[in-house]
Amino acid sequence: MKTQILVGLVGLAFLLACNSAGKNETVRAEKPAAVNQDEVQLTDEQAKNAGILTGKIEQKAMHSTLNVNGVVDVPPENTYSVSVPMGGYIKKMIILPGMPVKKGAVLALVEDQQYIQLQQDYLTSGNRLKFLAADYTRQKGLNQTKATSDKIFQQTESDYNNQKVLVKALAQKLRLIGIDPETLNENSITRDVKICSPISGYVTKVNVNTGKFVNATDILFELIRPGDLHANLTVFERDAASLKIGQEVICHTTADPEKKYIAKIHLITPNIEGDRTTSIHCDILNSDNKLLPGTFLNAAISIGTSKVDALPEDAVVKWENKYYVFEELGNKRYKMIPVGIGTALDGFIEIKTSKKLSNVVTKNAYAILMKMKNGGEEGE
Repeated sequence: MKTQILVGLVGLAFLLACNSAGKNETVRAEKPAAVNQDEVQLTDEQAKNAGILTGKIEQKAMHSTLNVNGVVDVPPENTYSVSVPMGGYIKKMIILPGMPVKKGAVLALVEDQQYIQLQQDYLTSGNRLKFLAADYTRQKGLNQTKATSDKIFQQTESDYNNQKVLVKALAQKLRLIGIDPETLNENSITRDVKICSPISGYVTKVNVNTGKFVNATDILFELIRPGDLHANLTVFERDAASLKIGQEVICHTTADPEKKYIAKIHLITPNIEGDRTTSIHCDILNSDNKLLPGTFLNAAISIGTSKVDALPEDAVVKWENKYYVFEELGNKRYKMIPVGIGTALDGFIEIKTSKKLSNVVTKNAYAILMKMKNGGEEGE
């Protein structure tokens, strides 16, 4: 009896082992083979319908470019700060930020008693000069006939010359505050002076208000003459050696990427800042009224012509923010190869890769990409 039970248990164990092995074999048979996600197989008909063409990477002469950014700027000689030479109270303001102004236009009126005093001093000094001039002429005649001493004549001459200096100095002070001394008389004395625009341009800043007292050192307004705008661009240290005066720069704004502004490098700052960059100043040749100071710019600097590896633009695909080409492995099988890209010119684009590629797809590469990604989704 024990023998029969033992034989039964052994048989049961054997059957269970066989069933387990059979299930494992079934599982192994049902598990799909691993698929290379970078490769795709096309049939002859699919390749023909997609218009797939292959070829080799070519050597093309292309302009090497350096992509940088910066801002629209105004040269220092086109930026003006307006102040009042002698200070005073702002009596009236006639401008606002952003207003266009003509050269000589009145920006504000400033009043102060010192303006009255200056005009008074000039007029009284002029009257005294007339007296001293007459006295000098009289003393000169008397001295020639020895009717008066040399000392008296010399003193008269000194007083006359000193008065001439004083009158001329006061006249220049009047001109400094915008008053013409030639037309000034006792009936035209004024207590306020006009602050006029030194250029034709735009007002960028107004730093005062009506009734405020300003000193001679205070900047009342800031003006710009936008006719000669330039681009102030930032370049990294590693690229600075490639720059030369006169190189062409193509700029565009983020607001209007299609509008291209042509510029030439005018000045290269000869030192590297703490952030390992330097700045370059470029004259914009075709600026317009849409280009405002402070506008952000994207720019491409042409740094020379060289032979580079290139493919037709139709050979390069973009997937998940990376660029790829397809290498033909034979029998309509293609492998997706990551690459870098560079300059584009006349339908060709520079290819940067360390892998030696023998035969690549040159036309309709996107058709292969769609087959690869759609086929992958169906397989899942």
